[in-house]
Amino acid sequence: MKSYHTLLQHILDNGEQRQDRTSTGTISEFGYQFRVDLREGFPLLTTKKVHFKSVAHELLWFITGNTNIRPLVLNGVRIWNDWPYDKYRKSEAYMGETMDEFINKIKLDESFALKFGDLGPVYGKQWRNFNGVDQLSVLIDGLKNNPFSRRHILSAWNPAELTDMALPPCHLLMQFYVSADKKYLSCQLYQRSADVFLGVPFNIASYALLTHMIAQVCGYQAKDFVHTLGDVHIYLDHLEQVKTQLSRTPKTLPTLRLNPDIKNIEDFKFEDIELLNYDPDPLIPAKVSV
Repeated sequence: MKSYHTLLQHILDNGEQRQDRTSTGTISEFGYQFRVDLREGFPLLTTKKVHFKSVAHELLWFITGNTNIRPLVLNGVRIWNDWPYDKYRKSEAYMGETMDEFINKIKLDESFALKFGDLGPVYGKQWRNFNGVDQLSVLIDGLKNNPFSRRHILSAWNPAELTDMALPPCHLLMQFYVSADKKYLSCQLYQRSADVFLGVPFNIASYALLTHMIAQVCGYQAKDFVHTLGDVHIYLDHLEQVKTQLSRTPKTLPTLRLNPDIKNIEDFKFEDIELLNYDPDPLIPAKVSV
């Protein structure tokens, strides 16, 4: 994943320091694009460990249309915990619970989770019910039956529901493309806001995985993942971590193996997704800006 290192260095060399919604501050550049050939390996970073289990469970959660963090919590996935906890701390129900105590309540008390664990109409809701349209089903049907259409689009950006979301979608629009020989499927993702150190490695892996899954159920092979980014930024409290990562040398990418018997996108389970020969450098911890 040299292209990811190139992006980090590009921001350091060309970005400008800006304030942001979280008050953390960033070094930011506007407009960037890179391409990954999915036939050359699965694009999970090797210069730091990325928690692939979280990537896979989150994607499966999106596909179900669920917007409550409880299924993620039950699978040990933490990536969405900060937003419900921040909202809970501002509520009258807050009794000084730590994050761990809050998450334990989400895990053990379904009624508590229903009240305090929902994120609003975020990604999964829009994929499966965008004002009554199941976009994912429409997309897959179109890829199977009208492969050369230029309308293979899936959008998470629903202006009518943005204010009800815990976080408006950062990775917000996908377009898919079938090769002329009907052999390969490619995906382009537009991401309006990109936390390049923490978020982007997950985003690359998530949409590469989705491309592989959709390709399989439609009878194609995954080819290119094209990542188009708007505001690409490094938070100021991630600069030392970025320097550490840039000092490391990328290794051979791992291999993704999907259960070949799965022919319906909704039938995939975590056990159907296998990552082989992943040998990353150690994790580089960093704080999430909420």
